[in-house]
Amino acid sequence: MPVSNRIAALRPEIEAWRHALHAEPELLYDVGDTAAFVAARLEEFGCDMVATGIGRTGVVGLIHGREGPGGRMIGLRADMDALPIVEETGKDYASRRAGAMHACGHDGHMAMLLGAAKGLCETRGFSGTVALIFQPAEEGGAGGKAMIEDGLFDRFPVEKVYGMHNLPGLPVGRFGMRHGAIMASTDEFAVTLKGRGSHAALPHRAADPILAGAALVQAMQAIVSRNTDPLRSLVVSVTQFHGGYAHNVIPDTATVSGTVRALDTGMRDLAEKRIREISAGIASAHDLEAVVDWDRNYPVTVNDAAESDFCAEVAGEVAGPANVDPSAPPLLAGEDFSYMLEEKPGAYVFIGNGDTSGLHTAAYDFSDEALVFGASYWVRLVERALPAG
Repeated sequence: MPVSNRIAALRPEIEAWRHALHAEPELLYDVGDTAAFVAARLEEFGCDMVATGIGRTGVVGLIHGREGPGGRMIGLRADMDALPIVEETGKDYASRRAGAMHACGHDGHMAMLLGAAKGLCETRGFSGTVALIFQPAEEGGAGGKAMIEDGLFDRFPVEKVYGMHNLPGLPVGRFGMRHGAIMASTDEFAVTLKGRGSHAALPHRAADPILAGAALVQAMQAIVSRNTDPLRSLVVSVTQFHGGYAHNVIPDTATVSGTVRALDTGMRDLAEKRIREISAGIASAHDLEAVVDWDRNYPVTVNDAAESDFCAEVAGEVAGPANVDPSAPPLLAGEDFSYMLEEKPGAYVFIGNGDTSGLHTAAYDFSDEALVFGASYWVRLVERALPAG
């Protein structure tokens, strides 16, 4: 089965939905208009149930197969929120909301799942039930976790759950997935160095947090180069250094902060341990105090091996086996679909977005050419996972 003929026929509608969603981006949990748009479309298509307000603003639509309710249930997830970026694409459907932009393609993710929903409602070519999960606050707000805590999988007991994300640089019509870790954990740290200020002309009277902070930034770079196995991925990035307020004053405090990305829990734990130890050691050496604030964010996104293989087969049926990479390299970015994969077996796949600007940039735009591949993939996945009797 190549790209679905029915989905191909729906492309103008799917594009129109994406452009409408792109023009009205919303942030984190404040996606009321987006969620209402999604819910209205699901109602129009004839979904058997549409639930709203899950995890504050999440939406779930249920579609039963040709035999009606009952049987097995699987979940398909799309994210809804945008980013606080000023758009620079110049498109006629560019963001009409100041300071917000769909710079990660969530508009395309929603449109592809809506296209699949319309096709599935028309054909019902499967047995059992598919739950269409539209999630808020993926961009740092842990909306997936919020939906789970609000009873997502209690109300909709899916056996397996699947996710998909576009990938600039991967040609349109291609897919990628892998066994195990495919996206990284994302932690944030802030080390506040509390010293003793002084006039800059009298540095011997200070316990200088600027000097200690400079030493701390350099020392953190040794965590990856000297404390970890070179074959295991870890990123420690210092991204902020705040301290001082005048040329002639050594301040009392300075703060060094950044992010840690890892592809396994062992590396994640090691990075936290070493940052705490190094901070304490440098603070002691400079006669000041270090206070470490650690925000343990999204966990590693881990694909079930069997489900990853299954998704590769499905993608191969849609795009051709030569256009599927079952051992695609992982990314060190984070993804809160990880919370759903901690609860249920499933897999997360990449879909090609072509030669476009990168994710989270002001010039990014989702490729309309990818829409039919993604929507067809969802339809075929449902038909394969829940075969009609």
